[in-house]
Amino acid sequence: MAVVVALGAFLMTLFGGWVAQRVTDRRHLVLGLAGGLMLGVIGLDLLPEALEAAGDEVFGVPEALLLFVGGFLLAHAVERLLAVRRAGHGVTAGERVPQVGMTAAAAMVGHSLMDGIALGAAFQVGGGMGATVALAVVTHDFADGFNTYTITSLYGNARRKALAMLAADAVAPLLGAASTLLFTLPEELLGGYLGFFGGALLYLAAAEILPEAHHDHPARSTLLCTVTGVAFIWLVVGLSGH
Repeated sequence: MAVVVALGAFLMTLFGGWVAQRVTDRRHLVLGLAGGLMLGVIGLDLLPEALEAAGDEVFGVPEALLLFVGGFLLAHAVERLLAVRRAGHGVTAGERVPQVGMTAAAAMVGHSLMDGIALGAAFQVGGGMGATVALAVVTHDFADGFNTYTITSLYGNARRKALAMLAADAVAPLLGAASTLLFTLPEELLGGYLGFFGGALLYLAAAEILPEAHHDHPARSTLLCTVTGVAFIWLVVGLSGH
């Protein structure tokens, strides 16, 4: 049953990527919506799950929050190192670094893989739990597909690379769900991963995607798209009881 539901996530991911491609003439609105979706996923979905799953404290701070900050700092460090390396080869400071986009998209694929694993584990617990997680996974995979294509393209990667990462992101939940037939992921490890991934994603949303969305465009409509993205994820989380 988990694999069948993961097929729905597969289709929803592709649909999200298709939508991102079709509205390229309103790029600032696409980026504003993508930033809102990412902020909603981080603050309303990933971080609460991470805190619940990885509840141990390290010197007075929850482990998940430490990993969250670590993910943010690592994303910042990686982008700076790649940018410096490109500058050494004569690339201007404002030019995007394609490797950052591919790395971010790969992280999205990893997140979708974990979605599939969580889906399979939920169905192992019971049908009710599986249905709840299925609603959350299938619905927010639209945001995953949308963001995967947008992030890859934003950093100057060719369309074929963006499509390849979108395809990988779509297949990942299927593979994750199927893998639960063989093993179960420890809850603490899952929580730590979610915290770390959330921090890296926050850096991309706050430091890259949203500033780009508001660059040389009226802020009001773009801001509305960002708020809409956050509200959509809030609706998903509320309906799923997740």
